[in-house]
Amino acid sequence: MAGRRRRRGAGRAVLAFLTAFGALVGAGLAGAAPAGAVQKGGRVAPGVTYEEFDIQAARGVTHAHVLRVDLGNPQVRVDLLYPGAVAARARVSAMADTQGAVAGVNGDFFNITETQHPGVEATGASVGPAIATGRTLKAAVPKGQRFGPELPPGTTTEDVFGVGTDGRARLDRLALAGSVSTAEAQLPLGGLNQYALPEGSVGAFTSEWGSVSRVRATCGTDTDRAAPCSTDTYEVAVRDGKVVSAADTPGSGPIAEGTTVLVGREAGAQQLRKFSTGEPVEIEHSLVAADGVAYRIALGGYPVLSGGQPLPGLDDTTSAVRTAVGIADGGRRVLLLALDGAAAYRSGLTIAEVATAMRDLGAQDAFSLDGGGSSTLVARKPGASTVSVRNHPSGGAERLVPNGIGVFSG
Repeated sequence: MAGRRRRRGAGRAVLAFLTAFGALVGAGLAGAAPAGAVQKGGRVAPGVTYEEFDIQAARGVTHAHVLRVDLGNPQVRVDLLYPGAVAARARVSAMADTQGAVAGVNGDFFNITETQHPGVEATGASVGPAIATGRTLKAAVPKGQRFGPELPPGTTTEDVFGVGTDGRARLDRLALAGSVSTAEAQLPLGGLNQYALPEGSVGAFTSEWGSVSRVRATCGTDTDRAAPCSTDTYEVAVRDGKVVSAADTPGSGPIAEGTTVLVGREAGAQQLRKFSTGEPVEIEHSLVAADGVAYRIALGGYPVLSGGQPLPGLDDTTSAVRTAVGIADGGRRVLLLALDGAAAYRSGLTIAEVATAMRDLGAQDAFSLDGGGSSTLVARKPGASTVSVRNHPSGGAERLVPNGIGVFSG
């Protein structure tokens, strides 16, 4: 996290860049690119450049695509790309064009399938917290409910990459703080627009969630994503501060502005059964940053580099296509990396190699995002009004994803 330094990890992977970088268009964005020769790329927009190059990794040659973003340029900002609802997915290119971004990459890991719960709809919602244009969208699922590779030691689903209202990028943690209050009791809020709620808790779903079924929120346990769905559930709808309806099973469909649906499982369900129609209910929720920062954008993943040092215990055996974001120059510059999924390069990098690669590119802190078939980097070509996919997604086409990091200029 920003401001926190971790011990040097053992077994740091050694990377050698097969093609080093020459004079970079927009050299003011340079963040200590490895010395020497020629790379492909150029300026995307004021304050934004793109480049591609080969990396020699443990499993062979992989190909990297990188965006360098100068947040010190007053024309430049980053924000969350998302399809307008938490429980929805879209292509990175479509989200970028819809929102007017000049470039971007895919974002957080997400609820991609529900093979362990037949008949339960996969929500497509992301794992970690999410903030878009300063607006809180969701909180993090329990660690045992996440999708994606095993987290490095000491990290959680609350870890985020974000850019504060001060315009600086940083790594942080965002914890949910919230409550549900009636005249008789006050209950802690266990979730906000999440595809999985902690056991025994009550979670809130707002219009930001979308129309997907809320049943998935009551499946699995805090330690086992594949555990059966709870048989003790209850749902209460609160509109304009009063209970308007209740049901034994979580429902689906859009949630109107001004309405919050409370979903309870086990002990949380038992508490909600005490609510009566017309009863006043006050619901409060916010995301609290460990560093006390207010964020314009935040999304989940997990840290791999802190203070220029790879985190201890990073996986150095499993190679894959990856996406990552790095932070340089005290948060004034951002590096967005996506590996190429073409057959010739699909061996990819280990997480330990990602950390080293981001450090070699000039990052002091770095954060892993979703990889594999999700890895996508888009950017406008000279004179274009829409983005183009610059890497080759490993599935042969862009995957539908819940969010991403968009780059805006002008």
